[in-house]
Amino acid sequence: MTDIPRRAVSRTAKLAALPLGFAGRTVLGLGKRVTGLASEVISAEIQERTAEQLFSVLGQLKGGAMKAGQALSVFEAAMPEELAAPYRQALTKLQEAAPPLPAASVHKVLAEQLGVDWRSKFVDFDDAPAAAASIGQVHRAVWKSRAKAGRPVAVKVQYPGAGEALLSDLRQLSRLSGMFRAIQPGLDIKPLLTELRDRLEEELDYELEARSQREFAAAYARDEEIFVPRVVAAAPRVLVTDWVEGQPLSRIIHEGTESERDESGRLMAVLHFSAPQRAGLLHADPHPGNFRLLPDGRLGVIDFGAVARLPGGHPEPIGRLVRLALEGDAEAVVAGLRAEGFVKPDEAIDAKAVLDFVLPMLEPLAVDEFRFTRKWLRAEAARLANPKSAAYQLGRRLNLPPAYLLIHRVTLGSAGVLCQLEAKGPYRSIVERWLPGFAPVG
Repeated sequence: MTDIPRRAVSRTAKLAALPLGFAGRTVLGLGKRVTGLASEVISAEIQERTAEQLFSVLGQLKGGAMKAGQALSVFEAAMPEELAAPYRQALTKLQEAAPPLPAASVHKVLAEQLGVDWRSKFVDFDDAPAAAASIGQVHRAVWKSRAKAGRPVAVKVQYPGAGEALLSDLRQLSRLSGMFRAIQPGLDIKPLLTELRDRLEEELDYELEARSQREFAAAYARDEEIFVPRVVAAAPRVLVTDWVEGQPLSRIIHEGTESERDESGRLMAVLHFSAPQRAGLLHADPHPGNFRLLPDGRLGVIDFGAVARLPGGHPEPIGRLVRLALEGDAEAVVAGLRAEGFVKPDEAIDAKAVLDFVLPMLEPLAVDEFRFTRKWLRAEAARLANPKSAAYQLGRRLNLPPAYLLIHRVTLGSAGVLCQLEAKGPYRSIVERWLPGFAPVG
């Protein structure tokens, strides 16, 4: 058996072993406990062991497994506090850490991508990775430049075989969606995996990522709130960009002051809503590992492998329907949802019920200032995930058009991070400025 088949079998075996940690009564009890449908108390020891097993396997596999874990980690704020703690620690690790690629393997990739003389391009290169992502890891280095001391850079090196691994992981994980529902009830993992699979080629192409990052950097050049590092060099599997100093949002979530958390949340919202208008792009990977609060107060943004291209900005119907819902125009909301494909043409639906369904989600935009909290997100998760609730029943009748899938996922992920930060901010005014259709007419 060659090394590649052995690795493939090993990856499959590790993924297949994950359900054992969630087997029998543990899965049933945890699922019922999270959704509030039973009162069984799950052993804290089992929770911690399961969470650590999840981190260990997803982290070792990197690729699609780790990417799914990173996406799920921003939703831990929706879990009841007694269940959230062990998963919060284990899943948040996936946002910035994973077992490193050996130095020899890193050097081989650099030689293939930058040339056998790759060391001559650097004043210094740290073999120990500074961070790990889903399909690559980042090294700190100093690029040769006119400056005597050189140019501090981040060098992202893609894991060998990342493409094959990602496809394999996605195929395996699609069979384990029930396991993820046990961790986050109501989260349908299959559309997420489909989306990741559809965008695989884009995320694996670091030259394409460099193009996106250059477009973001141009749109936010000399901006007072958002900082995007410049691209220094790019190859299909290696990307060199300016180094970004600052506090990772994962640290601010756990250790930051209230003002730091509030400001980080505000800046994330500014980025989310302004980027489609300013750059024609939406940063589509909103987990804390991709953001830094810089010493000068700006939000540093990294990792542009996942972006949505929105040349016309955010779709105008989103802002218009949100405004109509907040104004209480139920019939207009349903008509707009039907026109966009959220309600199927032949589906008879009660307009007031639709308004009751969406208004609690829009609470952050109904007031001048709003504080996102884990408590608020848990309440929404319970309302939408409980099969006995009216919201759950109505939600099953609504459709999510493919054109809105990524925007929907990014918005949910961003809200999850804001709830982790427990950030207070003027979100309504940010949306009013940047979201087409939201500002009052006339």
